Amino acid sequence: MTMQPSLPPSVQVLVHDWLSANCVVTLDDDHEASVVDSGHLVRAEATVDGVRGALAGRRLSRVVNTHLHSDHCGGNAALQRAFGADRPCAILVPAGELQAVNDWDESGLSFVQTGQHTEAFRASSSYAAGDELRLGGLTWQAHAAPGHDDHALMLFQPDARILISGDALWEYGFGVLFPELLGGDGFGAQRRTLRCIERLDPLWVIPGHGPVFGDVASVLQRAHARLDMFEADTARHATHALRVLLKFHLLEQGRAVPRQQLWRWFETTSLVRDTLARHWPRQSPREAFEQTLDALLRAGAAVEHEHGVSDPDTSGGASG
Repeated sequence: MTMQPSLPPSVQVLVHDWLSANCVVTLDDDHEASVVDSGHLVRAEATVDGVRGALAGRRLSRVVNTHLHSDHCGGNAALQRAFGADRPCAILVPAGELQAVNDWDESGLSFVQTGQHTEAFRASSSYAAGDELRLGGLTWQAHAAPGHDDHALMLFQPDARILISGDALWEYGFGVLFPELLGGDGFGAQRRTLRCIERLDPLWVIPGHGPVFGDVASVLQRAHARLDMFEADTARHATHALRVLLKFHLLEQGRAVPRQQLWRWFETTSLVRDTLARHWPRQSPREAFEQTLDALLRAGAAVEHEHGVSDPDTSGGASG
C-alpha cells in the first residue's frame, strides 16, 4: 500500500507537467508566503493562478530557485509582476549564478547552449550550501546538489525530514548530467549528491518533476543503478541527453513543428553540437538528428503527422 505524503500544512506542492518544474508554496506566517521554483515561461499564467490560490490572501514575499534552468525559473518575472504591485517579491538564486542573473548573461546561464528561453528577471540576493532559510515557519538547510547543474542546491527540513530536491533526485531518476556532456565531473558530482541525500535520510522528497514520494531508500537504489549504467557507457548518457533536449524543445513549442525546422534547431544548438563532437566526432549531425528523432517517435514520446512533429499531448495544429 502506497503511503500518502504527510507534509506540514504550511508546505503546499503545485505538481506540474514535465515541461514545467513543480512549485512549492510555503505559508510563512499569516501575512506572507514564499515559492520555491516557478516553472517554465510557457506555463507562467498557470503558475500565477496556482500560486494565487495557494496564498489565500497572503503576500508573496520571496521566490527561491533551486537552480536556474528554464523550467525552474521561467515564472519568476511573471510572479513579480502579478504579486509585486506594492512591493516586488525578493528572488533568491544560488550564489554561483547571482552575477550572471543580474547581468542577464544568457550564455552564462546556459540558455544559449541548450537552445531554451525564459523571461529576464533580477535577483535580490543569493544563498549557498550551509545557509538556512525560514520557509513555512520551518528552518530549511541548503545543501549543494551538483551533477545535473554545478550550482544547484537542495533544501532539507530536518524535523519533518522533507527534502526539496530540484532535479537532483526524482522518483524514477534524475536530471541529465549536463556538465558530463562537456567533459566535466557530472557522474562523480551526482554520486556525491546521492550520498548526501542518503546521509540526510529524508522521509519525503518533493522533486522538481513528478509527485512527492517516500520510500526514499528504494528510489536512491534505483538512482545509483541508473548512474552506474550511464557511467559504464557514457555514450548511452549522451544519447539520452540528446533525446531529452529534443523532447523538451517539442514541449516548449506546444505545437507541431516541421521536421526540417526541428533539424535547424538541432544543428544550431551549441550543446547538441558539442555533445556530438565529443562523443561521435565522425558521425553526420544530420544522421544523429534522424536517429534521435526516430527514437522519440518509436517510443511514443513524439508523433509525426501532416503538420510536422509534436508531443503526443499536443494537438496537431499548423506550425505557424
